Amino acid sequence: MGYALGGLLRAAPEPPVVVDLGFGASPVTVLELAARLRRVRPDVRLVGVEIDPERVERGRLLADPPGVDFALGGFEVPLPRALGADARPTVVRALNVLRQYAEEEVAPAWGRVVRRLAPGGALVEGTCDELGRLASWVDVRRGPDGAPVPVSLTLSLRLAGLESPSVVAERLPKALIHRNVPGERVHDFLLALEAAWARSAPMASYGARQRFVATARTLREDGWPVSGGVARWRLGELTVAWPAVAPTSATSTPAPDAR
Repeated sequence: MGYALGGLLRAAPEPPVVVDLGFGASPVTVLELAARLRRVRPDVRLVGVEIDPERVERGRLLADPPGVDFALGGFEVPLPRALGADARPTVVRALNVLRQYAEEEVAPAWGRVVRRLAPGGALVEGTCDELGRLASWVDVRRGPDGAPVPVSLTLSLRLAGLESPSVVAERLPKALIHRNVPGERVHDFLLALEAAWARSAPMASYGARQRFVATARTLREDGWPVSGGVARWRLGELTVAWPAVAPTSATSTPAPDAR
């Protein structure tokens, strides 16, 4: 989930709680996430949350690893009683959850989740393909007034065999997927990404990783607020500040001023 979110887990004063919200028909993603995050924070607690009782029960039957549990619920993000009445998640991951919702329902859903976060916590909300080769997500935090504040958009692509990074457009988060049209910031960003990829074509002889690193550098040099560095770019992960891609109209999620 990126270097910044790993930092959140490391900095948590108590064993951090991470929620996989809407984990789907199989609890495997919860168990895999637990295994990955324990490399970052061995005492992390994972909770899979689903609105389908059968899915929750199936997860509980497979929850052999200590520190993994399952709960019935939705955007209110319930946590098992065993974690304590004051427990709040440091990170909530919600992939492929909001894509079936209407765009105007995104901000209210974000709001319900971020109100449950621990101080400084994050909601990671986005979309990925079935095999995890393409993904994008928004890092959403709780503002001083309790409202959701999107901070950044991250694109994650499997670089092997990648012909064009703009293919990620089909997996944009719900807040942006219908905004990939002329006049919208995210459309401009994807055009700039594609242009930078084309300009970096000479680096292809050194491999897709080097080409993508050059693409990220080109975007940054062109003035796009791209964060991170080579370590993340080599993995096909690119993060841009939310104001640069936020919807231009007031009918969707909050849209701060652009670059």
